[in-house]
Amino acid sequence: MTDASQSWTALVLAGQRPGVDRLAAHFGREAKALIPVAGVPMLARVLRALADTPQIARIIVMAQDAPTLLEDPALAWTKGDGRIQPRVSGRTISGSVLAAVQDPAVGLPVLVTTADNVMLTPATVAEFVAGAGASDVSVAFVERGNLEAAVGPNKRTWLAFRDGAFTGANLFALTGPSSTNALRFWEKVEADRKSVLRLAAHFGLVLMVRLLLRRMDLSAALAAAGAKLGASAAPVVLSDGRMGVDVDKHEDHTLAERLLTAVRT
Repeated sequence: MTDASQSWTALVLAGQRPGVDRLAAHFGREAKALIPVAGVPMLARVLRALADTPQIARIIVMAQDAPTLLEDPALAWTKGDGRIQPRVSGRTISGSVLAAVQDPAVGLPVLVTTADNVMLTPATVAEFVAGAGASDVSVAFVERGNLEAAVGPNKRTWLAFRDGAFTGANLFALTGPSSTNALRFWEKVEADRKSVLRLAAHFGLVLMVRLLLRRMDLSAALAAAGAKLGASAAPVVLSDGRMGVDVDKHEDHTLAERLLTAVRT
């Protein structure tokens, strides 16, 4: 079992797919991670939240051009923080995370998040690492009613289970040795993540049918999926409903700016 007081390494996924990112281009930025939200680049917000969390001992920014990202003027403060370092990512997200976890200089436990997770706060990071228990892998979720109470009705990818509808919160904890099995499995299926039918071929038809018919609650579904991955897996349901908001499209950006401006004022 993890200890919430122990030292964690945070991996911040800040890369992007080949070609021009349309959202970044709209804001005149080459990299999505540097899009400003309420006046601050997204990556800077995430790094500040992690840097202000006592449990985080090291922060690794992973991207194809990670060193260049940290040269942005808004990230100049990171040069004075020895915990923050760039790492050039590989061909796939899961493969890049796997390589980092297997690096003796990194090791476990590892928290994984994304550069567009702009609602992240030190309190949420602390809540998440405290909730990551005995499982090899823990995944953060936000319950639909909680999110809508915090931000209003919102179009998200909702996963419906027997105990409610949830959306992911872009926080993952890798705490046990078998977490590498999950990463290897995900590297194989990463290209099929948008297709329910293709995913069914990997996870098994029976499990997918049970999920579609809402025969399982969230914890049972994660446990069953983990068994297929070769690792134990469990959810951590976060208390801050805003954590279901990340910045993938224009509407997300508008919402995030409204929420962050409200906090600032």
